Amino acid sequence: MVPFLFLLLLVVSGTVADEDAFIGVNIGTDLSNMPNPTQVVALLKSQQIRHVRLYDADRAMLLALANTGIRVTVSVPNDQLLGIGQSNATAANWVARNVLAHIPATNITAIAVGSEVLTTLPNAAPVLVSALKFIHSALVAANLDSQIKVSTPHSSSILLDSFPPSQAFFNRSWEPVMVPLLKFLQSTSSYLMLNVYPYYDYMQSNSVIPLDYALFRPLPPNKEAVDANTLLHYTNVFDAVVDAAFFAMSYLNFTNIPLVVLESGWPSKGGSSEPDATIDNANTYNSNLIRHVLNNTGTPKHPGIAVSTYIYELYNEDLRPGSVSEKNWGLFDANGMPVYILHLTGSGTVLANDTTNQTYCVARDGADPKMLQAALDWACGPGKVDCSPLLQGQPCSEPDNVVAHATYAFDAYYHQMAMGQGTCYFNGVATITTTDPSHGSCKFPGSAGRNNTFINGTSLAPSSNSTSSGSQSQYFYSSGALMSCMIIGILVWSAVLL
Repeated sequence: MVPFLFLLLLVVSGTVADEDAFIGVNIGTDLSNMPNPTQVVALLKSQQIRHVRLYDADRAMLLALANTGIRVTVSVPNDQLLGIGQSNATAANWVARNVLAHIPATNITAIAVGSEVLTTLPNAAPVLVSALKFIHSALVAANLDSQIKVSTPHSSSILLDSFPPSQAFFNRSWEPVMVPLLKFLQSTSSYLMLNVYPYYDYMQSNSVIPLDYALFRPLPPNKEAVDANTLLHYTNVFDAVVDAAFFAMSYLNFTNIPLVVLESGWPSKGGSSEPDATIDNANTYNSNLIRHVLNNTGTPKHPGIAVSTYIYELYNEDLRPGSVSEKNWGLFDANGMPVYILHLTGSGTVLANDTTNQTYCVARDGADPKMLQAALDWACGPGKVDCSPLLQGQPCSEPDNVVAHATYAFDAYYHQMAMGQGTCYFNGVATITTTDPSHGSCKFPGSAGRNNTFINGTSLAPSSNSTSSGSQSQYFYSSGALMSCMIIGILVWSAVLL
């Protein structure tokens, strides 16, 4: 299987000060089964993702990111913008609580103040620049202004007449905000944050924009878009939008402000009116975008200078309102399983292995102990799992509780069944994780440190509400102690599986 995702530790030169260009990932949290921060960080590590953007400054997530080296962009949510933009003290308190409390253990490198404020919260526009300045002043006071940059992400819809790019300009009604904003970015050596979504450009063009042009697919020369003013050839929507932003800044006499794309992606699933929101298109777009950034391709206006970009997004967010596509921008589902395998072979990046080879089945947090016991009995009985490592004195006997022992049995069954669909369910008390549950000398099935292998079994994981085998429990708990009685049949199974 093609090695997966994702990204990245980049190795090409970039547009943000002296930093190399990179691919990062946005982490949204509108999931009905949101992984805990430790699980999120484990997934980031397994995928070599070294740059993330949070939509807030969640304390638990920032603590989980501590001592990982992962570079973090935290955000001031829109609902806090008015207060911060009207009070230097409020801004200082926000920085103290959400930044200073976590530095230096957590590597916070940027603060995104608001999100698409000019287009989604125009009543806050008059205080936007003040908010940036107040946040920056708090960083200056803490001597962190050179380490942490302050900016605000914009929708690309603030660009008017974006093709040809050389004629693009910012919506003139926002010039009273954009001019002082750009002056601030220039004076603080920060960068313009822009959200670029070729999917929406394509959808709203009524077929004027070819799908291949939106997806970075190769185009014959006669299909390339040519800017008649500059004679620059554009082979994809992404580059055209980015260059439009550079030209728009030039129109206002700002020519040396770098740009970071804070959001870009493609949905993998859509409703009946969204026929191009497909897994294949999402895979094509994100794979091509990653290669485009990491290969130092640059844009026609700035060839060889790549624009660092954050993929939208890490997880599918099933609780997001709106169309089907709104819920399906993620690279992974809530269990940490990839929605699709990116086509990144030959991209020259450091890539992690496909997570389907790095997943484990564990007891779900808060599961009913009686249901866990019933599922454990089933796994060690009809499920034909070798549970002898759980016996007293064996490597996995401790911790001596039903959660730990059920986790071992669930994972053993899951890998025994080749991680097949439905084999990590156990009436809802099990869940898949990318965090290796091995500990000490207890190596779980699927762990890189485990030497033995499992044969394929013929039993199916219980999919109904009954995990009872009708036989007496082989492993049960009383006052926290494991009581075991192994019958001959279990010993025979153990001998076969070892």
